[in-house]
Amino acid sequence: MGNDTGMSWQQRNARNVRRLGMWTAAWLVSLATVFFGHKYLWDGNHALTAAVVGINVVLGGFMIWANKQHLLGLDELQRKMQLEAMGLSLGVGMVLGFAYSALDSTGVIPFRAEISHLAVIMSLSYLIGLAIGVRKYQ
Repeated sequence: MGNDTGMSWQQRNARNVRRLGMWTAAWLVSLATVFFGHKYLWDGNHALTAAVVGINVVLGGFMIWANKQHLLGLDELQRKMQLEAMGLSLGVGMVLGFAYSALDSTGVIPFRAEISHLAVIMSLSYLIGLAIGVRKYQ
């Protein structure tokens, strides 16, 4: 998308980061709109909620595309660091996610296992993995 001719690597990277930030923000706002809108704006109207969820999924697709474009614009070392951080996040998410769900399903924990808890754990493990990669390859 767009004409890359004449752009430096720094300019392309800045553009990709801005684009990723824009689509991520749009996706997050639409996700918040699903929850807050359902409860406070349209009084639980399921059809409207489903429509906004559909918009959220479309925006999520654009966010994924923007992330791919960002990754394609990185050099090999930066891609390697991203891949290692994403691998850590996926592994931690799978292992802890299923363990957390098992604790909930068996009644071991006195509260519901929420997907938002898993999102926080995966985000933190990604950031930790990225920090480790940056330090490792300095």
